[in-house]
Amino acid sequence: LSLPAVDIVFAGEREDLEELLGNLLDNAMKWAKSAVAVTVAPISGKMTGSGKMTGSGKEGAVNLFEISIEDDGPGIPEDKAREALKRGRRLDETKPGTGLGLAIVADLVNEYGGVLALERSSMGGLKAVVRLRSLH
Repeated sequence: LSLPAVDIVFAGEREDLEELLGNLLDNAMKWAKSAVAVTVAPISGKMTGSGKMTGSGKEGAVNLFEISIEDDGPGIPEDKAREALKRGRRLDETKPGTGLGLAIVADLVNEYGGVLALERSSMGGLKAVVRLRSLH
């Protein structure tokens, strides 16, 4: 667990952040062989006119933070990442679940104008990266 030395305040409802984190952590713990890493850090960025985040830059800069949750499990093949975000879709039926967790995360991130990326973790499994606005 890696947390920043500065305070980060989510610009949204506490329950939504709890739901988002709960689903990502549940997913990581379910699939990890032995390790899960969680990192939270402030990042620089800006928002487009539609409210979506773009790269860094001074003009239009907003307070953002990044949550990264990764594991050493089997991961999700790059060509299946989009499929994994569909409501009710389970890529592997060997573990219990409803196929709703990542879809709920995607819905919440979208609701707040954030960004969700599913990547290959350096640990070998899945790395879920969420970028959201913070109040400071």
